[in-house]
Amino acid sequence: MKTKLLCATLLAGFASTAAHAVEKPEVIDTYADIAQAGYEDSAITARRLLAAVDALIANPSAENLAAAKSAWLSARVPYQQTEAFRFGNPIVDEWEGKVNAWPLDEGLIDYVDAAYGGASDENPLAALNVVAQPRLSIAGQEVDATQITPALIEGTLHEADGIESNVASGYHAIEFLLWGQDLNGTGPGAGNRPWTDYAKGDDCTNGNCDRRAEYLRAATDLLVSDLDWMAAQWAEGGAARATLEQDAPAGITAMLTGMGSLSYGEQAGERMRLGLMLNDPEEEHDCFSDNTHNSHFYDGKGIQNVYLGQYLRVNGELVSGPSLSDLVAEANPDLDAEMRAKLTATMEALGRIKTAAESGLAYDQMLARGNAAGEALVMGGVNGLIDQTKTIERIVSTLNLDQMEFEGSDSLDNPTAVFQ
Repeated sequence: MKTKLLCATLLAGFASTAAHAVEKPEVIDTYADIAQAGYEDSAITARRLLAAVDALIANPSAENLAAAKSAWLSARVPYQQTEAFRFGNPIVDEWEGKVNAWPLDEGLIDYVDAAYGGASDENPLAALNVVAQPRLSIAGQEVDATQITPALIEGTLHEADGIESNVASGYHAIEFLLWGQDLNGTGPGAGNRPWTDYAKGDDCTNGNCDRRAEYLRAATDLLVSDLDWMAAQWAEGGAARATLEQDAPAGITAMLTGMGSLSYGEQAGERMRLGLMLNDPEEEHDCFSDNTHNSHFYDGKGIQNVYLGQYLRVNGELVSGPSLSDLVAEANPDLDAEMRAKLTATMEALGRIKTAAESGLAYDQMLARGNAAGEALVMGGVNGLIDQTKTIERIVSTLNLDQMEFEGSDSLDNPTAVFQ
């Protein structure tokens, strides 16, 4: 009898657990935990990048440049998964331009090919070349750049003269300093900066190797501190977490806004469809390293993470908890199943792009005019992202949330404007 009673008690306990209604604050806690873990992982991998940069500067060699590039590629994996926290969270969107802004006028930072051109009406600083000049003139003001420091990059150079394309900090500034320009257009090959651009003495190529190293080191150090700051905003008591905890319905709205805006206007539109319409590798997200296939894949993964309430950390730990999926399943199980299926379909389409790129067809080659196979691969991802956004819109209605506007893109909403 005792055994039967124990079994009955356990079954009742399981039934009670199964019947537990998921509460919005629980879902927000999971979301904030994933954000904190993602930004912390980004900072951890950025520190590994900094160590590799220090090794390259101390002992310039082809092997150490390759190691720094590898560390940069690894650092992109957790960071791209955090992009789903943009748009719905102003604290992230206002900060994001410091760490992931693109495209950039790389001539601001260092030497560029002659075909790149020089100053223009749109950007008089497009070929400033900070690395080559210890004294600068920006918007009529003299700037002492004899020492290239994080403070100089952040406070003076980044978006200099109020021009967004003057990207002086973040992943893509570092990417350029490691790879150099990709001069291959839609042909095979990434940037090919020689390791001797960091060599000492007479072995230095393209001049100013010591200042180039100083810029690379300062930019990477700044990236680490920026990521540390954002991780702290999502920790217990952090500003980003606290904002969502104050208003649970608004917090759920922020989650869905981030998912929908990244899916539709940002990734499907600005990062994928636009480059395909223009057949322009300059619209490629990680354009110097030919890593765009991974950026797109992990952006998609970040959206899926938010919905499922789970994130696999770089140390193998799974962060998980009550999720948007749980919340939707309680209201409409069929809609939850539809959302899960569409997220899976999108990840499969982005995975096909990733597989093709890793097999030799780089993303910028997919953008080439007349490349039907490349176009089909890219559009598979675009269509999956658009399709899942439609289901996100239905979720907003099902959860009785205030209507929200997702980020748009002329490439999707007004294609003729792209060519005007």
